[in-house]
Amino acid sequence: MKGYIPDIKIEEIKNRANIVELVSEYVALKKAGRNFVGLCPFHKEKTPSFSVTPDRQMFYCFGCGEGGNVFSFLMKISQMTYAEAIRHLAKKTGVVIPERVTQQQRQEDSRREQLIRINEFAAGYYVRNLSSPSGKEALAYLRQRGIREDVASAFRLGFAPNSWHHLRDFLEKEKASLIHAEQAGLIIPGKDASPYDRFRGRLMFPVEDLNGRVIAFGGRIINEGEPKYLNSPESDVYIKGRNLYALNRAKESIRRHGYAILVEGYFDLISLWNAGITHVVATLGTALTKDQIELVGRYTTQVVVLFDPDEAGRKALTRSLELFLAARLNARVLVLPEDLDPDDYVRAHGADRLLDLINGAPSLVDYYIDHVLGDRGDFEKDRDSLRKAIAFIRQIENIIDRNLFIKRVSEKLGIDQELLKNEISHARPRTATVGTNLRGGRTTEIEKLELDFIHLLLLHPEKFIGLAQRDGLDYFTNTDLKKLGETLLDAANGLKPLDAVETVSRLNPGPLREGLMKKLMEAQPFEEEKMLERLITDTARQIRRRWYKEKHRALKMNIVKAQEAGDVDLCNQCLVEKERLLKEERVRGV
Repeated sequence: MKGYIPDIKIEEIKNRANIVELVSEYVALKKAGRNFVGLCPFHKEKTPSFSVTPDRQMFYCFGCGEGGNVFSFLMKISQMTYAEAIRHLAKKTGVVIPERVTQQQRQEDSRREQLIRINEFAAGYYVRNLSSPSGKEALAYLRQRGIREDVASAFRLGFAPNSWHHLRDFLEKEKASLIHAEQAGLIIPGKDASPYDRFRGRLMFPVEDLNGRVIAFGGRIINEGEPKYLNSPESDVYIKGRNLYALNRAKESIRRHGYAILVEGYFDLISLWNAGITHVVATLGTALTKDQIELVGRYTTQVVVLFDPDEAGRKALTRSLELFLAARLNARVLVLPEDLDPDDYVRAHGADRLLDLINGAPSLVDYYIDHVLGDRGDFEKDRDSLRKAIAFIRQIENIIDRNLFIKRVSEKLGIDQELLKNEISHARPRTATVGTNLRGGRTTEIEKLELDFIHLLLLHPEKFIGLAQRDGLDYFTNTDLKKLGETLLDAANGLKPLDAVETVSRLNPGPLREGLMKKLMEAQPFEEEKMLERLITDTARQIRRRWYKEKHRALKMNIVKAQEAGDVDLCNQCLVEKERLLKEERVRGV
């Protein structure tokens, strides 16, 4: 990692960062009282359970239990390390972190940071090549396809010369790590142990993550050759099925327009952007995945799919329907006329004509029924269509979607709805969804008074300094809460500042963490000093009172059992213990 980050700088970043603005880059939020709410980006849901509290600078999802502060959010949503999240927010907030990088610290730098660094380095190299004499042909190719210079510059388009060692030689000259370049997929180890460039004679498209960092590349051949497109292999920073091309650039436009356009290739997207259509993202050479659909779902519930009109494109649409239904996204599909792909169509007919077609695009369900099931035919054809429909409907979990689909299919094939429902339910696998805990385990109840006490300690540790409140912890029944309370008291008495939200977010997932997160989302119980001190004292007294009450109850049961068994000694021991507890209660004022 890049050296030590002073605590004072971390605090400055937290104080400057606005969690509502940060989360709004990824989630559509609406004001709701003192909080902001939206659909959780970390699990699938139909109604908003994700809440952001500006005055506490924290987020929490009441559905899946994810919560934390600005750093926690970035770490979860962008798969960043803690240090990466701090440095990312430092740049956004203008906080300067002093860098004192030693050779040892360079060697300890995380692999993720190293791979992103080498990718950024290569991206700059490819961009410079495009405007150099070696990139003359690639630049002419872009102009031929009508791509403006500002669009090429915005997407950092570049050129990889048609040479086996051009990038490798450049990296060696700049003393950049060939090991990291190999891990990033930029170079390939040769049979004679001499590495060579993966991308040669190609127009280069950098693939960026949601934070605009280069994580991979796509390369299109300029002259004859195969494959036409070559992509980076997957790495520690790049998984094809978890990323979408240009989402970092399109997300705000998607929010403004209320829907996203999904295309298949780099050039389809660049051409639409070039024509002024900016709410568009593209897949990365693989079939559409659940993760990609969930990525789009962070910004909109409406998607228009523009896949190529060939057979492969039609099959891709069919496969994606189930994913869209599962994600509760409203998907429409547009297969362009004249067998044109989006790039060809927008260049031939312009943006307005394309947007008109998009506005009139049918739902993906309608497309499936009309084009996959097809028109009614003979008995064999209808039976084959029915088989396809039943197999597909069985995968639809949502009962409303399933019934709507059944209705449409029954109308299309002329089959009684009830008969179709019976056939589907006959072999439909059971799913255990009702009452299942999202975290895979049973929720254990945590004593409310103990939770309240820790909540007060988290919010107002200064009120516990020097006070004899540790005996309140001695009467806790939950050992995890007791251990956390002892840690917080030690920090308070040692005058060590602790961030309440960050402290709770680092606890292991479970009822304790979720309970405290929910408490932190609440308004502060009291601000007035005397009332706050009284609340702390009363809560501690109630915890002790409950503890003694439970001890007396247990002793009473033991006395009854001893009497029934005729065990005089045990009975006397219990009575002595009962008297001791009563005296102890009077001394402690319980």
